[in-house]
Amino acid sequence: MATTKELLEMDLYALLGVESTSTEKQIKKAYRQRALSCHPDKNPDNPKAAELFHQLSQALEVLTDAAAKAAYDKVRAAKKQAEERNRKLDDKRKKIKLDLEARERRAENVKAEEVKITRTLEEEIARLREEGSRELQEQQRLIREQIERERDAHTNTDSSAVQQGSNNVTPKLKLKWKCKKEDESNAGYSHECLQNLFQKYGDVLNILISSKKKGSAVVEFASAKAAELACKNESGLTGNPLKIMWLEGQPVQTTHSENTHTGFGATQSCLRTERDYESVVLMRLRQAEERKRLIEQMKREEEDDTA
Repeated sequence: MATTKELLEMDLYALLGVESTSTEKQIKKAYRQRALSCHPDKNPDNPKAAELFHQLSQALEVLTDAAAKAAYDKVRAAKKQAEERNRKLDDKRKKIKLDLEARERRAENVKAEEVKITRTLEEEIARLREEGSRELQEQQRLIREQIERERDAHTNTDSSAVQQGSNNVTPKLKLKWKCKKEDESNAGYSHECLQNLFQKYGDVLNILISSKKKGSAVVEFASAKAAELACKNESGLTGNPLKIMWLEGQPVQTTHSENTHTGFGATQSCLRTERDYESVVLMRLRQAEERKRLIEQMKREEEDDTA
């Protein structure tokens, strides 16, 4: 005999071969027909006949009792609702799975397209390297010419610096500005500040800020032209302007007649061509000694001002 749990798992209407709307009379008739066909006495060699006969008997008991039938119908309806929910859930899960697979395929297609684009770019770069880019060669040529022009201009600047004064000193400007003794910021004129102010006129070789006397410094330029422009045009910080004076290397203004007197210009050009390189080397060797002398001079001036 089937247990209660097993009985609830069965479809009793299907077991008897009737509909849920069948009458009690129809249920009993169906039972007699099914029970007669599977009665153990008529099926002595079939061990399952007795089990089926007992199940049919239990189905008849439940479905012919009004209260039992009502309770069974509720359980059966709840079971069908659960099955429907599971079916819908399975359909939703299936749709999610299909959407996920579709997104993965799209992602794979996008990745394949990116790979294709990247491969195309690599092929184009390889082609440029093999064939050589005329535009690149032209730009490199222009860069080389510009470097040569800058090198020539730098050489001419050094040559001009060599011609300044009898001692071949580099041009230097002395700076002064208002600053209180207790002002640790030196009124805003730091090394970086002075560098930014004067480097726009040309190469700045050195900047010496007095550590004892506030509001004083010396700027050394690579060319007299840069120093001259700075001396004429630079005013310093707003509200605390600079007082700029020549310290060394101020260019001598020559007249047209002096430059053209008795072939002087031609002779000077020849001497410059032969001696420029040697003079530049000597000038560079003297710069270190000049800076040392300049520092000593500033110290002496500070000691004199203190006294």
